[in-house]
Amino acid sequence: MTDLVSTSRAKRPEFRNINAFHDLPTYRLPVAGIVSILHRISGAIMFLLMPFIIWMFDTSISSEFSYAKFARVFNIGVGVVPGWFMKVIALGLIWSFLHHFVAGIRYLIMDVSHSAVTKEFGRSSAQVTLVVSLGITAALALKLFGVY
Repeated sequence: MTDLVSTSRAKRPEFRNINAFHDLPTYRLPVAGIVSILHRISGAIMFLLMPFIIWMFDTSISSEFSYAKFARVFNIGVGVVPGWFMKVIALGLIWSFLHHFVAGIRYLIMDVSHSAVTKEFGRSSAQVTLVVSLGITAALALKLFGVY
């Protein structure tokens, strides 16, 4: 009986040596997987840039003089670093916070409601997470760069 079962099923491919340059670019990661990886990356960005976050907060609320210095860094720059580059770093922090926050709410919903752990909910909530976090980031980027 076991011989009949083993011969009737198609043999699954075995991957013993995965070539990162050949196999990984052809792999299609689902949207939920992309959101999960971006959630980890955004957390790492916020952790690594914590000294910059603390500097921005401290400088912006200490005094009027320190706030003027803070604003000058983002308008003119500091040293050889231009102001637009500082704005790009701040925009990266804005995106990482928003994505981490929205994806965190998604994961909390999935943890609380076991009916939300389906393939359809995972795909749709991942798409909503990307649209919301990128949309709010784009609106704040326009404000940061002085469009409105």
